Amino acid sequence: MEIQQLVQRAEVLIEALPYIRAFQGKTLVIKYGGAAMEQADLKEQFAKDVLLLRLVGMRPVIVHGGGPQIGALMKRLGKEPEFVGGMRVTDEETVQIVEMVLVGKINKEIVGLINLHGGRAVGLSGKDASLLRAHRRLHKMPDGTSVDIGLVGEVESVNPEPIMLLEENGFIPVIAPVGVGAAGETYNINADLVAGDVAAALFAEKLIHLTDVTGINGEDGRLVSTLTKREAERLIKAGVIDGGMLPKVESSLRALTGGAQKAHIIDGRVPHAIVLEVLTKEGIGTEIVL
Repeated sequence: MEIQQLVQRAEVLIEALPYIRAFQGKTLVIKYGGAAMEQADLKEQFAKDVLLLRLVGMRPVIVHGGGPQIGALMKRLGKEPEFVGGMRVTDEETVQIVEMVLVGKINKEIVGLINLHGGRAVGLSGKDASLLRAHRRLHKMPDGTSVDIGLVGEVESVNPEPIMLLEENGFIPVIAPVGVGAAGETYNINADLVAGDVAAALFAEKLIHLTDVTGINGEDGRLVSTLTKREAERLIKAGVIDGGMLPKVESSLRALTGGAQKAHIIDGRVPHAIVLEVLTKEGIGTEIVL
């Protein structure tokens, strides 16, 4: 390798220095889902990226989803997934499958992969130390009526203590979005919304949503690099922000209102997306601020 190429590598590392300094000791909540969680090469890169952030002194906290994997197991067990307005109808049997997939399978896979690369990840569900207290969430239909879709939860409160305890001792918390009710019942909770509530409870420096799109597009169809709360609310009313992007934006606004500094919606299909967002000047995707 020529000396000039080595110098260029060194310059890339130096470019990251102000960001390493700025975010050292700060919490970054990462919502992990989509292609980044399903493609083998992206899984490896994600684990290494998270480990890098931890090794340079940041405190990554991961919240993961698992909708496609839940649906796949339900079908294998002969149970047809049912949705109302994009939300999974969750009866007693379904919530057991949800917990099995999220807590027993996906959570441990993520933990194992990070640890394989030299990290110290620890898996948690919302039941651990009452991390995610929840109650039943009724689904609002477009006509304004509310529908009971079963054991689908709304976060009532987040207990940040176990997460902070792990962070302070050099561990990487990995959280499955399963909550617990007042009577000990299990709730399936939207992982995007859990990430926002966790980011608020930890007063995170950043909430980063990994998605399967480049970010949020405006009315002209072009990527919006920075979006304020007011602009986001206007785009929601205009129907520009809709579908699967809605809970990500709602999550981001909850996080910011609750005390997080910034929220980002980025393309998890881009190799090393998290490192590009956190450690470079340009960043990628859409940044949401109050």
